[in-house]
Amino acid sequence: MEELINQLLTHIRGIWKYRWPAIAVAWLVAVGGWIKVATLPDNYQTSARVFVDTQTVLKPLLSGMTSVPNVEQQVAIMSRTLLSRPNIERVIRMVDMDLNTTSARDHELQIEELLSKIKIASTGSYDIYTITYNSPNQRLVRDVVQSLLTIFVEGSFKGKKGESQKAVQFIDDQIKSYEDKLVAAENTVKEFKMAHNALLPRQGLDYGSQLLMSSDALNGAKLELMEAEQSRNAIRAQTTGDEPILGDVAPSAIDNPEIDARITALNKNLDALRLQYTELHPDIASTRRLVAQLEQRKLEESKNRPASSDPGKNFSPMLQQLKVALTEADAKVAAAKVRVQELAARHARLEAQSQAVPEAEAQLAQLNRDYQVNKDNYEKLLSRREVAKLSGDLSSTTEMMSFKIIDPPTIPMRPVGPKRALLYSGVLVAALAAGAAAALMITQVRPTFLSPAELRMFTGMNVLGTVTMNWTPAQQIKRRRSLAGFGAALGCLLLSYSGVLTAALLQ
Repeated sequence: MEELINQLLTHIRGIWKYRWPAIAVAWLVAVGGWIKVATLPDNYQTSARVFVDTQTVLKPLLSGMTSVPNVEQQVAIMSRTLLSRPNIERVIRMVDMDLNTTSARDHELQIEELLSKIKIASTGSYDIYTITYNSPNQRLVRDVVQSLLTIFVEGSFKGKKGESQKAVQFIDDQIKSYEDKLVAAENTVKEFKMAHNALLPRQGLDYGSQLLMSSDALNGAKLELMEAEQSRNAIRAQTTGDEPILGDVAPSAIDNPEIDARITALNKNLDALRLQYTELHPDIASTRRLVAQLEQRKLEESKNRPASSDPGKNFSPMLQQLKVALTEADAKVAAAKVRVQELAARHARLEAQSQAVPEAEAQLAQLNRDYQVNKDNYEKLLSRREVAKLSGDLSSTTEMMSFKIIDPPTIPMRPVGPKRALLYSGVLVAALAAGAAAALMITQVRPTFLSPAELRMFTGMNVLGTVTMNWTPAQQIKRRRSLAGFGAALGCLLLSYSGVLTAALLQ
């Protein structure tokens, strides 16, 4: 620390030794700097504040009906993109700054200068934006800020109508495309149905249901045929008389009303069971066994029945009626057989066609699915087109936001810069520093030992003693004059600083 203090004192002594060159350099730097500051052009600044009101009554009214644009985001983006190159070039044209440009380089310099001097600030939650610009031209600063304010207000709505029209046009093109797809899909489905009409289900029934209905109809027809045959056999037995039937005859040819009624009922029950179960089912086996027992009982009773004693029974009116009834029964049996054959043929055709039905149904389902997808997209596009139209009208209307100019730009009457008082003070400090630096540089170029300690430190040898300077009266007078002149020079420098500072403050 002591060594550092000694070096500092040594430098101070050296500067004091060459104080006249130091004050000369200080004067030169100060005068030059003050002249430069005095000739700096005045800098004027103006600003404009605008309030953007985004709380419109249309938002809650149209909520849910359309996509309400985020006007806060639009304004924020516009404020950030206001200082884009196209907007700056537009400002240059609006204020006629392009008339002063003679080359592309001058144009680029103008753009860079505007970008560096224009400032845009916002208050955040209050939606108040401030546009500031400074320039040596008083009228120019007002015109530039006014142009930026115009671009800012217009830019929030510009292009919204065109964008919505482009969106609607795009949706219209998509609707047209889906209309063509729907027509093509409808034609494909129609052609497929015409080509596979025999395999497609009718009246909402698939082939499984049709096969089940066909099987039920066939079984019903078979049951009616059996009933018709039983009825015919019963009538035929009446025409043959009540005498016992000898030989190997069928039990159904024997007339026994009581047993016949029971057998008929059991046969109907047996037919119903066969529709549900197989031949090995216990209910079917027991029913068949009971029918066999009744037929055996019928045979035994017919053998024990006494022969008829009416020799004219074949010529009775009852017999004639029975023969007529027998003829009708034969006709019913024949019709039932034809019906059974036709239903059996239809059932066989359905079973044959059912092998190709799954493939046809799968293809039809795929065609219907593609058609339904296109139809759903088409209907969605129709609804979205109306929403897009409403959104476009909503985005382009000035009712979504309103601009209120709080502080319009004005022509400034007093400059805001440069800060000459501060610059004058800086020049004075720089001048004094330059003078001290010049004196210190001279001491380094022409080194001298101003104290025994410096000599001892430089040579490394002990100093035995020093010789004191003996000033003559003339030299003392000269020395005092020199000190007075240096003080006067320094005082004049400070006085000059006071003068230029006072002039700056008065201006």
